[in-house]
Amino acid sequence: MITLSNLISRIPGGVAQGIIWGLMALGIYITFRVLKESDLTVDGSFATGGAIAVMLITSGVNPWLAVLISFFTGIVVGICTGLIHTKLKIPAILSGILVQFGLYSINLHIMGMVANVSCSPSKNNVFITMRNIPMAIAVGLGFTIFLIVAMYWYFGTEQGCAIRATGNNEHMALAQGINVNNMKVIGFALGNGLVAMAGGLMAQYQGFADINMGRGAIVIGLAAIIIGEVLSEIIFPKGCSFYTRLIFVIIGGIVYYLIMIIVLWLRVDSNDLKLATAIIVMLCLAIPNLRKGNE
Repeated sequence: MITLSNLISRIPGGVAQGIIWGLMALGIYITFRVLKESDLTVDGSFATGGAIAVMLITSGVNPWLAVLISFFTGIVVGICTGLIHTKLKIPAILSGILVQFGLYSINLHIMGMVANVSCSPSKNNVFITMRNIPMAIAVGLGFTIFLIVAMYWYFGTEQGCAIRATGNNEHMALAQGINVNNMKVIGFALGNGLVAMAGGLMAQYQGFADINMGRGAIVIGLAAIIIGEVLSEIIFPKGCSFYTRLIFVIIGGIVYYLIMIIVLWLRVDSNDLKLATAIIVMLCLAIPNLRKGNE
């Protein structure tokens, strides 16, 4: 049981972890909202990013470089999903499941056939850790600002607009001469790259990489996106800009994790957290539809 004082003391840590989940949700946002595709690869690519980062850091590699390599590894994973979907004509959701399924074995090989690898800040050089929450929040916010600015710029370029056009109306984009298959592959690559990068940050923050650390990542990411969208609609009922929606994805990740802390404070069994997450996502998905139905 978490007392009220413990609840308050856990809020900063919840904010730090929520920011990392929000960064992961930015990757899911690219496929789920921009491309309008359901990509389940993220449960595997999140763990891949964590595994890559931990193994590199424990081998003496600079932690910033390790996270960068995690990002590019995620891009490769996303390309695999995109090619399976576009070249083999397998539905995106099944392509993601297949790649995620295969990544389980690959992640085990990356971690030397061990299910859990420690990356203690006492023994390894890391730049984000739960032992220093203020620094973790500062680093997370730094990543957030950089990624939102980069995404806002990129999706305003010709290629970024082509990706958005592909998600909005694939047939119209094709009629305009856009190679929609290439745009999908790029979208899957960028999305999984951000997810893997978040996995690398999470592994450093918690001090270990686990083969199951990505389990449920897609649900958490969707929860962050939906919560952020509900909040943005409440605050900006007439609509908001693209970069504002990206900001609210991060806010959604923070709110989601704070809700989880409150759920624990209400004495809900920790084994029931995934059920609580499912209920929260269901309610957030239903609220906009119920509001439209009452108008």
